[in-house]
Amino acid sequence: MTTPDRGWHYRRSLASRVTLLTTMAVGLAVAFVSLGAYVTMRIQLQDTLDESLVSRAQAAASDTTLQQSVGRGVPSWALGAGDIRVAYLDTNTEGLLYSADNVAPVISIEQPEFEVAVRNQAISIRTVETDADPYRVVTVPAGKQGQALVLAQSLGPQNSVLTKLGVVMGLFGLAGVITAGMAGWGVARNGLRPVRRLTGAVETIARTEQLTPIPVEGDDEVARLATAFNQMLHALELSRERQRRLVADASHELRTPLTSLRTNIELLTQVSTGDQPLPAEARDELLADVRAQIEELSTLVGDLVELARDTPVEGAAGVVQEVDLADVLEQALLRVRRRAPGVAFAVEAEPWLVRGEPQPLERAITNLLDNAAKWSPVDGTVHVVLADGTLTVDDEGPGIADEDLPHVFERFYRAEESRSMPGSGLGLSIVAQAAERHAGSVEAGRSPHGGARMTLSLPGEQPALP
Repeated sequence: MTTPDRGWHYRRSLASRVTLLTTMAVGLAVAFVSLGAYVTMRIQLQDTLDESLVSRAQAAASDTTLQQSVGRGVPSWALGAGDIRVAYLDTNTEGLLYSADNVAPVISIEQPEFEVAVRNQAISIRTVETDADPYRVVTVPAGKQGQALVLAQSLGPQNSVLTKLGVVMGLFGLAGVITAGMAGWGVARNGLRPVRRLTGAVETIARTEQLTPIPVEGDDEVARLATAFNQMLHALELSRERQRRLVADASHELRTPLTSLRTNIELLTQVSTGDQPLPAEARDELLADVRAQIEELSTLVGDLVELARDTPVEGAAGVVQEVDLADVLEQALLRVRRRAPGVAFAVEAEPWLVRGEPQPLERAITNLLDNAAKWSPVDGTVHVVLADGTLTVDDEGPGIADEDLPHVFERFYRAEESRSMPGSGLGLSIVAQAAERHAGSVEAGRSPHGGARMTLSLPGEQPALP
């Protein structure tokens, strides 16, 4: 199967991506700030120049002697500093522009200036491009109707200042982006050091299969991730330990019936092939023993298969359904009564609806009843009560010793008194597993009838009355 080609950002390391994103963010910020500063400076310089030109033009237009200066030289007060051109426009004559040295004009008079002269506009401000530099041209009314004063100043010095400002801001912006990239790389490496340490620990665990907890430092997100991973390692270690213990206990428990079964079969084979035939009673006894051992082995294998089912009840789609625990109890009683005809069962059961799997529930209840019947004396009574989702099974046997109570639901655990009795030691473990899979609980204690009490509680609800 071909792995789809992911984007370039998935092929880069996390540190490089953080560095790149930091550099891009800082670069965009610097670019916007620089552009804003440049535009603001340009507008400010333009407004200042326009105000200065308008003020000087209006002051010059109010002086009547300026008209006599046109053609013979322009007074210095009307020009000011810089490359200034002045023209006195009369619609009846041709307007001329002069510099401080009465150089030939470079600014042509056009329609906006004539509009001011004829009083169609109060003032005119525009930029004129020339072969040398652009000029800012201001026109104000002067004298009588049809006359205006034109004042033009070169924008070369202003553009030079803006160019230097752009270069300086560009250099500082580039230095800022480089510094931001270096800072982002340092922050990414230092900030991701716990992630790299966690990754190395996980790779070591995957390579060596040694479930050693990872050291946790701090209480940030990486520390929480390490804590969660340690919890997962703990759960995995418990699962592995349970698996090893199950395999070891199963091999130990299977060895006894298999050895006995092999011995009996070899004995039957030797006798059937020998010269001396085996008496019929001894042969029947051996066959009965073989059948009992096969049945015991089948029961043990079935219990092991049942314990190996660790799937929660939510994952068994199609098997989970609404079950009346009273009906399950009735089916389990029918089966146990056939196996233990010498034991009486006193039953009080109320309906209780449980959402779960019928077969595991029936197996668990059957194991509780079988355990009570096994420990009950001849002609004894097992008291069974089902009320409000709690099933209580009391027997009249010897009860459970205090030191055995915490271990009765462990796999293959058998008390000293039960080692000589038939069974695999898995029955109550299956009950505990079924209770856990159905979000319930099971407890062992002493019965007021003198024996043991097993209490199975399952969440559910009372059925609606018809």
